[in-house]
Amino acid sequence: MANLNVNIGGLELKNPVMTASGTFGYGVEFQDFVPLNEIGGIIVKGTTLKHREGNDYPRMAETASGMLNCVGLQNKGVEYFINSIYPTIKDIDTNMIVNVSGSCIEDYGECAARINELERIPAIELNISCPNVKHGGMAFGTTTEGAASVVKEVRKRYNKTLIVKLSPNVTDIAEIAKAVEAEGADSVSLINTLMGMAIDIEHRKSLLSIGTGGLSGPAVKPVAVRMVHQVAKAIKVPVIGLGGISTAEDAIEFFMAGATAIQIGTANFLDPSTTIKVRDGINLWLDKHGCSSVKEIIGIV
Repeated sequence: MANLNVNIGGLELKNPVMTASGTFGYGVEFQDFVPLNEIGGIIVKGTTLKHREGNDYPRMAETASGMLNCVGLQNKGVEYFINSIYPTIKDIDTNMIVNVSGSCIEDYGECAARINELERIPAIELNISCPNVKHGGMAFGTTTEGAASVVKEVRKRYNKTLIVKLSPNVTDIAEIAKAVEAEGADSVSLINTLMGMAIDIEHRKSLLSIGTGGLSGPAVKPVAVRMVHQVAKAIKVPVIGLGGISTAEDAIEFFMAGATAIQIGTANFLDPSTTIKVRDGINLWLDKHGCSSVKEIIGIV
């Protein structure tokens, strides 16, 4: 068997297959389907400083080759996570990572600081695709200044592995990646969802309550592979690739484009065991092609 161990900053993964935030709950919801300890890392659903109700229904819609969502970061806040969720996940034998979101820089910093105190959470993933309510609602991650400002604040208050999740809804994603790297990101993950829309032509209205939503699934994979390749060439910290991965062959593409690890998202809704199937498929592919380690193919394109 090939060596599947990889490192994301100071974080060691037993294999490079992770779950994407918002598609795998808190992990425990999937324990009847997959052995959670065999996944390289589980990124739990988005957590904010305060309780959020999310957007009105309908907030999910199927598309021809993926899905749209506008869930709106529904969660009960970081204190609920600390008191009620953390005790149930802290002993899972893998890297349990919290996705952190916010509506202002201060919220990001405070939320990260509280999670920093949790011994068994070795990393966070910052979602900088959130709208900055103090500056007109433009997402933090769509400008180098906005992205850098969030990472700078969080880095002051968080001393473990810091992954920054990049938005694809930008002109030059490599520049955004360089900006967050300069402020102390240990890794970047990409891509987050692409902005999309679907219309119910019989009722003459959007299929989503707020009109638009994030597109994920197979449709976004070529865009994601291209952006991972661009970013991996532009920065020195590890890249985590995601966007439409459902097979080992998909994952191999991302590794060759420059990703050190990958995340599986929408595919979890179709088959809860996708993570383990992809991990096993990666191993088989490496053995078949005479590779002793997954590291041999990272960034070879």
